[in-house]
Amino acid sequence: MSTAIKKIFIASDHAAFNEKEELRKFLSKNYDVIDLGTKSLESTHYPIYAKALAEEVLKHSDAYGVLLCGSGIGASIVANRYKGIRAALCRDEYDAEMSRKHNNANVICLGGRVTPVPKMKTMVELFLKSEFEGGRHQVRLDMF
Repeated sequence: MSTAIKKIFIASDHAAFNEKEELRKFLSKNYDVIDLGTKSLESTHYPIYAKALAEEVLKHSDAYGVLLCGSGIGASIVANRYKGIRAALCRDEYDAEMSRKHNNANVICLGGRVTPVPKMKTMVELFLKSEFEGGRHQVRLDMF
């Protein structure tokens, strides 16, 4: 079931800009990371970046997304409006791992105002290294 990760798209609004930058640098050591913005702390709107990320992940079967906003909630809601996107709002390591193993999530959503960067790094690593278990979980995904 393992699929080699070729690309990681990352995006955030202003509320999680600093956290996105830290994650981008961290992930760039091992992955091809494409930053879809925002590029500053200037106030902006998370739906712009969630839409851009969802559309890019859908274009690339070997890609995953890391999407951030202040809480992670708004970005996850927007991303999940796109058929084929399974964006998981994760608050801890268990969420990150299970979102892949049981839900085959292709986007992890994080809250820049609620999760410290070191924890985000651990969560994203777990997310990217965990593999979908299929079986009964695939049956459930097929019900979508």
